[in-house]
Amino acid sequence: MEEDRDFDDEYEEVGGGDDDVIGGADIVADEDGTQRGNMEDGGQGDLGGDTFALINPSSGGQAVPKDKRITTPFMTKYERARILGTRALQISMCAPVMVELEGETDPLQIALKELKARKIPIIIRRYLPDGSYEDWEINELVVQDM
Repeated sequence: MEEDRDFDDEYEEVGGGDDDVIGGADIVADEDGTQRGNMEDGGQGDLGGDTFALINPSSGGQAVPKDKRITTPFMTKYERARILGTRALQISMCAPVMVELEGETDPLQIALKELKARKIPIIIRRYLPDGSYEDWEINELVVQDM
């Protein structure tokens, strides 16, 4: 059986001990407020040489008015999955149910019933390439495969 070992001797400090940098990434702000990150090793780190941008939430785009929307009025399968999963999680955490229950106990089945009745109190925000966004309520979208 091994004796208690002192692991401090085997610990090797990585990155020169700079506590402000985690994993060798630097985050700096440009003149326009966009934050860009570069790897210390010349861009060949875990990010595959790409720079990444962290967009400041307060500098978001403008909302598109309802009469000027350009995206499709159909709910995508990805939006449907996210809506059902999010609502099922809310129901499982004792959120109020928006439909009359008829013996259902499974949160996902309850969420599906709410979606069919178009009673889910969630708004879908679709971001556009120019930074603006469109907000869609569940009752405004056409839901297929029901």
